[in-house]
Amino acid sequence: MARRKTAIPLFLLCFLHIHFILILNVHAILDPIDFLALQSIRKSLQDMPGSTFFSDWDFTSDPCNFSGVFCDSDRVVSLNLGDPRAGSPGLTGRIDRAIGKLSSLAEFTVVPGRIYGRLPESISDLKNLRFLGISRNFISGEIPSGLGGLRLLRTVDLSFNQLAGVIPPAIGSLPELTNLMLCHNKLTGSIPRFVSKTLSRVDLKHNALSGSLGSDHFPPSMLYLSLAWNQLTGPVDQLLNRLDQLNYLDLSLNRFTGPIPGRIFSFPLTNLQLERNQFSGPVRPLDQVSIATVDLSYNRFYGQISPMLASVQNLYLNNNRFTGRVPASFVNRLLDSSIQILYLQHNYLTGIEISPTAVIPLRSSLCLQYNCMVPPVETPCPLRAGKEKTRPIAQCNQLKG
Repeated sequence: MARRKTAIPLFLLCFLHIHFILILNVHAILDPIDFLALQSIRKSLQDMPGSTFFSDWDFTSDPCNFSGVFCDSDRVVSLNLGDPRAGSPGLTGRIDRAIGKLSSLAEFTVVPGRIYGRLPESISDLKNLRFLGISRNFISGEIPSGLGGLRLLRTVDLSFNQLAGVIPPAIGSLPELTNLMLCHNKLTGSIPRFVSKTLSRVDLKHNALSGSLGSDHFPPSMLYLSLAWNQLTGPVDQLLNRLDQLNYLDLSLNRFTGPIPGRIFSFPLTNLQLERNQFSGPVRPLDQVSIATVDLSYNRFYGQISPMLASVQNLYLNNNRFTGRVPASFVNRLLDSSIQILYLQHNYLTGIEISPTAVIPLRSSLCLQYNCMVPPVETPCPLRAGKEKTRPIAQCNQLKG
């Protein structure tokens, strides 16, 4: 008896055919070089306890559907490693040199975690890279000098790591650079001159950078500049004169010298931090100052205090060489709580028009210790102001001479 052949329904044949094609081409969806690069990157990194970022990185499926992987056609164009939600655990391990094989990559970020080791030199092969962000990890070694050859780079954020060595001079030549954040590292050497006409944010605070700044070191497009906690020297008045779009400036805890331009107080600043330098000269704003916080403390400024500063909410003029009487406008604004902090201690001031019975509002702080006068009112001062109320007469006479 002849065996009957069982016919396979047409729809099932079509389904099996499509399924077979998908199985054959599961690795063909992504360029093979990118596929292998992602595999190497995955092997060198692990989720920290509590992180599940890599849970869907199953290489039997399409890598373009992995968390943090974004593709354009068959190439990876963006790689964001780690869960970006605030407070989520990060990743640990090293960044594999295979990162340089992702030749179409335009954006590469790593969330805060415990990534350690050096940045691979192969990052310099990413000629399409526009955004590089690997902050708050434990990256050590030097910044790859080849980053200066990535002409499309706009943002570089390697802040809060353990990077050492110099800032590659070529980074200053990047024509599209907009944001550079290298703060809280161990960088040394000088700051390169920047040519980008779109540079708006530079944060290099908490390093060991040295040297001086030229008048054209930063472009007029700057909005945010923080160089605090370094070892920078020399005058900056000509440079500051050009940066009239700044809304934040922090040059504190350096060794800058010379005067500051009066027009800096007319910039659209919310904070002006120049404390603990060696600035000198008179302080002469051109108009009423609208900056919320101005800190000029621990410098060598001298002359009379300008009444134009009476409109500042938090004003630190302590530990300088200011002389004369405090303008009456300061007293009026202090008593109506318009001034919240007025620190004038450790100067050579000779008087202030305030009644000994005046009541300083609770929300305001005034310190007059260690001047060439007896403070007319008793007010609490910071502990570092010391216990002496009045400067020795000999010192006051010496300054007059």
